[in-house]
Amino acid sequence: MSVAEQERAAYLLDAQNKALSLFEEIEQKLIRPGISEKTLSDEIHKLGQERHGIRTHWHKRVVRSGPNTLRPFEDNPPDRVIEEDDILYVDLGPVFEAWEADFGRTYVLGNDPEKIQLRDSLEPVWNAVKTRFQEKPDMTGEQLYDIACEEAKKAGWVHGAWLAGHLVGQFPHERIPRDKTVLYITKGNDQSMALPGKDGNKRHWILEVHLHDPANRRAAFYEQLLTV
Repeated sequence: MSVAEQERAAYLLDAQNKALSLFEEIEQKLIRPGISEKTLSDEIHKLGQERHGIRTHWHKRVVRSGPNTLRPFEDNPPDRVIEEDDILYVDLGPVFEAWEADFGRTYVLGNDPEKIQLRDSLEPVWNAVKTRFQEKPDMTGEQLYDIACEEAKKAGWVHGAWLAGHLVGQFPHERIPRDKTVLYITKGNDQSMALPGKDGNKRHWILEVHLHDPANRRAAFYEQLLTV
């Protein structure tokens, strides 16, 4: 790997580490029952500005709880109050010094063992998908999507989204008008994930795990860098 590529990877990892610090503070200080998803989102925005120097998010802030966790990213479900014994996830795309992070974590309030099991399945599934990717890093986006679905099923859940990740990079990252499929880890993306970007640089990917428990009307979410 060239020095320039090492620097790009280091910037992306630094942005993710800063996002992790933000999420730790969100968990410690902000997540609690009795507030609405919108209120929590607004508090996260304020915290990010005041404590972490975040001025821009490259995608909308997403806070989903209870049955709203089943709704796709594109939806804007009615605001919901977080309950005492709830499950929720936070998905943020903060930009740190022109480098994008994309980070998602799931939280459980209370001691419901089934919710805890769902949350605790996320990281092992994510790691299993990453391991299989590393064995064949030139696989297509569709192949990795199928692997994400397989690993979710092995863990006893359903991969409940049309994607399992996407490109990430320097803000704004690569976009291709009218053909978004090749930007995503999804069905129909028959391009190798190892293909360089239009600028000739290595492309970096976010891996998302969406575990759905449709019988109990809830889901869990986990995402971070795949290729760094």
